[in-house]
Amino acid sequence: MSGTPTLVVIGAGPRGTGLIERIAANVPALYGNRPLTIHLVDPYPPGGGRIWRHDQSPLLWMNSMAEDVTMFTDGTVQQEGPVRPGPALHTWAADIRDGRATLPEGAGIDPELLHEIKALEGTDFPSRRLQSVYLRWVYEQAVAALPEGVTVHWHRGTALRVTGPREGRQRVWLEGRGTPLLADAVVVTIGHLDAEPDPEQVELADFADRHGLVHLPPDFTADTDLSEVPAGEPVIVRGFGLAFVDLMVLLTEGRGGRYEDGEYAPSGREPLLHIGSRRGVPYHSKIGYAWEGERPPLPRFLGPELTEALLKADRPVDFRRDVWPHVDKELGYAHYHRLFTAHPERTTGDWAGFEAEYAAADPAGPALAALVVAAVPDPEDRLDLEALDHPLEGVRHPSFDALQEGLRDYITADLERRHDPGRSPDLAVFLGLLSAYGQLIRLGDIGGWWHGFFSYLASGPPGPRLHQLLALSRAGVVRFLGAGMTVEADERRGLFLAGSATVPGQRIAARTLVEARLPDPTLERTRSPLLQELHEDGAAATATGLLQVAPDSGRILGRDGRPHPRRFALGPFTTARAGGAFTRPRTGGPAFRQNDATARTALALLRDLACSDG
Repeated sequence: MSGTPTLVVIGAGPRGTGLIERIAANVPALYGNRPLTIHLVDPYPPGGGRIWRHDQSPLLWMNSMAEDVTMFTDGTVQQEGPVRPGPALHTWAADIRDGRATLPEGAGIDPELLHEIKALEGTDFPSRRLQSVYLRWVYEQAVAALPEGVTVHWHRGTALRVTGPREGRQRVWLEGRGTPLLADAVVVTIGHLDAEPDPEQVELADFADRHGLVHLPPDFTADTDLSEVPAGEPVIVRGFGLAFVDLMVLLTEGRGGRYEDGEYAPSGREPLLHIGSRRGVPYHSKIGYAWEGERPPLPRFLGPELTEALLKADRPVDFRRDVWPHVDKELGYAHYHRLFTAHPERTTGDWAGFEAEYAAADPAGPALAALVVAAVPDPEDRLDLEALDHPLEGVRHPSFDALQEGLRDYITADLERRHDPGRSPDLAVFLGLLSAYGQLIRLGDIGGWWHGFFSYLASGPPGPRLHQLLALSRAGVVRFLGAGMTVEADERRGLFLAGSATVPGQRIAARTLVEARLPDPTLERTRSPLLQELHEDGAAATATGLLQVAPDSGRILGRDGRPHPRRFALGPFTTARAGGAFTRPRTGGPAFRQNDATARTALALLRDLACSDG
């Protein structure tokens, strides 16, 4: 190597920003005062990146309260590098308001957004534009914390490919630039991916083209052109998660509607949204109360020892067979610990005795279920994860009209429960989910079901959004289809048809179909030329299309199983996909641990190269 060591980070959103923060934290001990050049590549400004960019509708919110969002490590993060504490989102806003911090440069802050920042409270659900300012501030703080001699250069553009020998300098080719960036190490942190349509979506798109219909495939909702969705017509929407919530907002308030005293006043420009999904219900509301009292000691049954044993087993890990029983037992432990310690009047016996029997029981055996039935008299106080995953199992209605009130009752009950401290075992389960996620990411690709289930229970919309959904239902703007949703292309009539298992034999016809979900993060169908090239160059993918990386370093694995010494990747498109690039304070932050490990590995590589050159 000759010249200054160089690191190229492709992706400047929260994951790339978190990596820069970890580099700044680890440079003094691992790299010393040597010079280092960092090139940051992204078509969107550093900090927010694409998903959290400033340039999006102010109507779109985060699905987390401000006090539950941090980009900084604390003592709960299991990492080798030093903790560099910093403010959570609401504390940062208070610092701005009180003059203890300054706004970041170039964040495009208008008076409305400035007012939102200064008025922000911990229990508010901020707009994504506000989060973009926080992330920009975090980025600027991370760059400012780098020692003299470490420089960062942002290249506004798209990386197309990475070439170069395993043991030599890499070349990062950018769109519209004839010469590459030279790099001693490359870290890919490009976040959520666009994708080519799968075979079903291709058929639906072809059908729509033949009959002059509208078909919107899976996409990040803020980037979807919704002007094609006609006003006043029925629209079939498949997907009931957070992408649907964004769609709902943009097609109602975004078209001039408003809420008055809990009811919706239409503008007349809204479509009629017929919404269904596999479960047929929205994600559970965010929990609306704070934790008080003793926390469950986690991990208990799903800790590092178990994940190590699974990794060393002589057979491939099957999620349902090898992992799920332990997840079920871990979440149950969190639930019953809280029930016994905070609501003992709803249990029989004592916690110590229950815990001993619970620990001894086979996670998949009948003794565990019998123990719970004997100790917890009210079935409403027992945790049944299978029932939670199938809330409309066996529910049938004779018509879609008959279904509407039943679904409104379900959503109302969910809102009441998720805001009732008397149901605080639900919050304990949430903590258990975070703990479990931190362990499961070490197992690599465990399939998509777990990530969807986690989001359904732990990463749902703010309560106010579900109140808005209820108002839209009462106003007739939203209609529920039910569970087991099906979509068909009726060639004879030239229309999309939607039905469900909840309302057997009934169909809704529409000229517009919207897929309200993100594309699956698969290397086979990604529209990222960078990942396509990496895959063609030998990077390994799992059966579900995730990029394989070493869990302890983030190094990209080849199809021969060898980690690439100079190429790394972090994010949801990898086998080390974490729950998010930021998290609640004092909950471990698996993404923070990954960022730290990758930063330290890359710095050690760059240091050794610099020393060998000298």
